Amino acid sequence: MSKLFAAASLAALLIVPSVCAVPAWAAEPDISAARLSEHVRVISSDAYEGRGPATPAEVKTVDYLVGQMKAEGLQPGGDPDPKAPGGRRWTQDVPLARFEVTGPIALSLTAGGQTRTLTQTQEIVVQTLVPTAHVAIKDAPLVFVGYGVKAPERNWDDFKGVDLHGKIAVVLINDPDFEADLGGRFDGRSMTYYGRWTYKYEEAARQGAVGMLIVHEDKPAAYGWNTVKNSNANAQFDIVRDDPSKAHPLLQGWIQRDLAVDLFAKSGLDFEALKKAAQREDFHPVELKGARFSADYAVNSSQIVSHNVLGILPGTKRPDETVIYTAHWDHLGVGTPDAKGDRIYNGAVDNGTGVAAVLELGRAYAAAPRTDRSVLFLLVTAEEKGLLGSAYYATHPLYPAAKTVADLNMDALSTDGAARDFSVSGDGKVSLLDDLIAVGKAHGRAFVPDPTPEAGHFYRSDHFSFAKVGVPAISFHSGEDLVNGGVTAGRAWATEYTAHRYHQPADEWSADWDLSGQVQDITLLYDLGRDLATSDRWPDWKPGSEFKALRDATSAERK
Repeated sequence: MSKLFAAASLAALLIVPSVCAVPAWAAEPDISAARLSEHVRVISSDAYEGRGPATPAEVKTVDYLVGQMKAEGLQPGGDPDPKAPGGRRWTQDVPLARFEVTGPIALSLTAGGQTRTLTQTQEIVVQTLVPTAHVAIKDAPLVFVGYGVKAPERNWDDFKGVDLHGKIAVVLINDPDFEADLGGRFDGRSMTYYGRWTYKYEEAARQGAVGMLIVHEDKPAAYGWNTVKNSNANAQFDIVRDDPSKAHPLLQGWIQRDLAVDLFAKSGLDFEALKKAAQREDFHPVELKGARFSADYAVNSSQIVSHNVLGILPGTKRPDETVIYTAHWDHLGVGTPDAKGDRIYNGAVDNGTGVAAVLELGRAYAAAPRTDRSVLFLLVTAEEKGLLGSAYYATHPLYPAAKTVADLNMDALSTDGAARDFSVSGDGKVSLLDDLIAVGKAHGRAFVPDPTPEAGHFYRSDHFSFAKVGVPAISFHSGEDLVNGGVTAGRAWATEYTAHRYHQPADEWSADWDLSGQVQDITLLYDLGRDLATSDRWPDWKPGSEFKALRDATSAERK
């Protein structure tokens, strides 16, 4: 899931010395608001059924994207084509495991001598990402394990040797220092990977828990219950694993805060007091005495093949060195109906706008002189299922990661006009950001750091998959200080979108959009990418980045 334009903006703007500027040779690219709007209108229409991977809508979506890339003059950049020796296809096969919880779904909690029947998507959502036909958990004990973090390098262990086999772990979302001053133990207000729900499920599997329930709270999660419900109540996907049980417990789920408070109270415990206790390194797991959890449901599991879509323009001098533009083409498909009965999650802003941007960039590059380095236009699948398409490409690259110059990702661009500023997802400690800031300055725009680093945006978009293999990567976001209306208008747009449209059927195309800001954003990214593609510079991770060692290990390949 993507960062959605923070609801607040920093007062101070960060300006850095120019690292690169718009080259004198660069002609203004032809970025068209009308074409952007048309791309989004088409792929977010009901006919595309929310662009769910491994559905008939995927076939329709991929056909559209390939058709556009062909028309623009790009070359196929995907898997080797067995029918054309030396040639490539337009797609990369992405094998995925698919899991769907099927009814009837029986869920219950017993505490304080009372048994409460739970309803899927109401106060709880559960999913299973291990191959099994049936989940049957009967009266499993529950153990509160704080934030569910085991970080020896930070001298932190929430588990303290507790035996979780056959038990349900209950955890808090985000890091231990989200609401406490721990002297930067977990980077202060900036979320670390330990705060992400993906990490917590992985750790639950390592600890041997049969299941994990994450307590949802709006601020620590950085999104409301509707987002959790809509993202988890339909079919789930994972990369195909040799042993899925090493990455996932049998049951993964979320519960609403009110349910957690009631559960703790009926177990003779105070939720807020234990939350405070979990913010100390001397915290020990607490059994919810007398509490039991039961679940019984079927799971339809299978393996499918989804597809990344790739167009490329080979470089003229160093074609083995590649600059990549990315955006995810998928959304949530058809799911739980909203209050109006609408079941199609159209995904217009998220991420029809990013797809349209990559297509316009492809058109602009194809119309311009070729660059020294290759430029790859990569539209990935299954981002909404956990960054799976980008993760597969990053671990199965068609162009060597060691010689990938950078990944420039776009996810959910603004539809509310031009802005004086711009931002990125989190702080990745990468010189590529300095390059972006310098180009932005040449465009007369100021950089605003992510104003909500506690939301963990760096870990929530496809650029993270590239960072995990050492490739310098950023995910660009539109600004909030709008030319028409200033920060007040920008915040209002972000707040309304997040509350009423993000990951909901209401994320639909509108003819009233003002896409002048997207034209502005895409032009900036064009100039940055083209500068990288015509130079011999290699952006790098800065000291202190967890990704620097990975990049340094391949430095000999960039001599």
